[in-house]
Amino acid sequence: MDRRIDPPFWSQPPTRRTPVKHLVSFLLVFLLAAPSALACTTTITGKDASADGSVLVSHSDDGLSDARMVYVPPMDHKPGSKRAVFYSHDALGFKPEWGGTETQRLVTDTRGPGYTNPKLAQSVPLGYIPQVAHTYGYFDANYGLVNEHGLAIGECTDKAKVHPQPDPDKRIFYSAELSRVALERCTTAREAVELMGQLIEQYGYYGTGETLLVADKDEGWVFEMCGYDMEGAGGVWVAQRVPDDGFFVAANEFRIRKIRKDAPDMLYSKNVFDIARKKGWWKPADGALDWAKTYSGGEFHHPYYSLRRVWRAQSLVAPSLKLPAWVDGPFTTAYPFAITPDQKLDVEDIAAIHRDNYEGTEFDLTKGLAAGPFGNPNRFEGHGEAVSDGSLSSVKGAFERPLNIYRCVYSYVTQCRGTMPAGIGTVIWFAPDRPATAVLMPFYAGALNLPESVQTADALVYNEKSMWTAFNYVANYAMLKYSYMIKDIHALRDTFEAAALGGQKELEAKAAALWNDGKEHEAQALLTEYSDKNAAKVLAAWWELSHDLYIKYNDGYVNTKGDLGEPVFYPAWWLKKVDYPDGPLHYEKSAN
Repeated sequence: MDRRIDPPFWSQPPTRRTPVKHLVSFLLVFLLAAPSALACTTTITGKDASADGSVLVSHSDDGLSDARMVYVPPMDHKPGSKRAVFYSHDALGFKPEWGGTETQRLVTDTRGPGYTNPKLAQSVPLGYIPQVAHTYGYFDANYGLVNEHGLAIGECTDKAKVHPQPDPDKRIFYSAELSRVALERCTTAREAVELMGQLIEQYGYYGTGETLLVADKDEGWVFEMCGYDMEGAGGVWVAQRVPDDGFFVAANEFRIRKIRKDAPDMLYSKNVFDIARKKGWWKPADGALDWAKTYSGGEFHHPYYSLRRVWRAQSLVAPSLKLPAWVDGPFTTAYPFAITPDQKLDVEDIAAIHRDNYEGTEFDLTKGLAAGPFGNPNRFEGHGEAVSDGSLSSVKGAFERPLNIYRCVYSYVTQCRGTMPAGIGTVIWFAPDRPATAVLMPFYAGALNLPESVQTADALVYNEKSMWTAFNYVANYAMLKYSYMIKDIHALRDTFEAAALGGQKELEAKAAALWNDGKEHEAQALLTEYSDKNAAKVLAAWWELSHDLYIKYNDGYVNTKGDLGEPVFYPAWWLKKVDYPDGPLHYEKSAN
């Protein structure tokens, strides 16, 4: 397979400098916009830690941005072709000079029908790299997800010490485009890590620090990267293999610690030690270079913004470890790089992690005055998630940051199994919008396309043909009476997930029989049709659910046949907190 990287061949953007007409909008966006995926959580489960021997990769993309999962087909390219590298909104916020829109990450004719939009201006490349003769088909979102050969990727944003701006002459890659090039050209996790590392070293890196989880049917790697100088032309990176019996989680802070030279389970950029020494961030006398401590800026926003999620995820899969919820600082060693689960994990276990609101712990977001009378776990951040750490309140403080968050645009769990051909053995269980109120729907890596409903989404457009709109609509409505409505939502969600998980073995057996009989296209068509029909049923059922919730909980009552207008009052504890006992019970003014 041709993965070569020739010397840089740079594009000539429309102008080398930002056009004057964009200056005002550029400055406004720079000051006010935040990277759209600044709060992701991502996990890897090794093949010996999973219930079915698969390597599991998961990711929740936590920023109100582009919610589409797009199918990018395999393509053949003429000799001498160049591959455009586009700016990613997730790096440093939306920058209009590089095209796209606030809700549409790419507009280009070079990545298949999913990104073609004649009504919008084309995205402007930051630069080009040499194209290969053939690129693989894959599912794409704000980051590449999974390709036809069973290579899967997860992601989270990290706070580095330096977040350089893109520069066509020096820095053209962010993790999003790195992940896509890897899916286009690679079939194994290690191959993908090595390729992305080469691209950083040759073409430069901009934006925030990043963690990409890269997995295939055999192994999973944690690949972390960042810039090191606002005007520098390169980047630094390190990768560590997750043990086969291990579970790994990252939540917006670098998780790789000491770099062990020549260790078989570690890879790193050749400049990682020299840069740290030149910057004065580390010296050999300090001992082994601690990657996170050397190159990280710690946690975003406030203490435990990241660490609480790491604690919770590890505690859910290995409660026997009795990990401490409180630690001595952002670079604690209390939470190991990887842990061995108490019991082997499956897709539902991993999904439950992303759906968690700290229920049953001292941090339970369904409890207390902030949850209101009906246990709403959602806590709006007041712009606290912005890079600038701007706030919309003069009151200093913070809420706990959960694994399940209101501004998640999608989450998924990818199963990578080696017991079948990759197109069948690799399946992504994709859930638009926030994890706790969405349905995991299976889409196979060998599919010929994706349903239009999951390839259509725009946070600024109400569209009943969009799966994301349906889930987001119900999730927002549920906040009116969460403890009641969440039961209705989960009942329908569980019905669909049980059917999909329960029918998985039979469906895959039929597809494998066709595949092994030389009828690969028929097998792909079977899987594609199944996912299409399942998605159509989910979409129709979710809109019907929205109507049912409206009727059932209209005007604060519980309305059912034979019992219209059943009163639902507030709990006593909440009434006392909001001074209900001091209400107008007498004609005289209260002494309070």
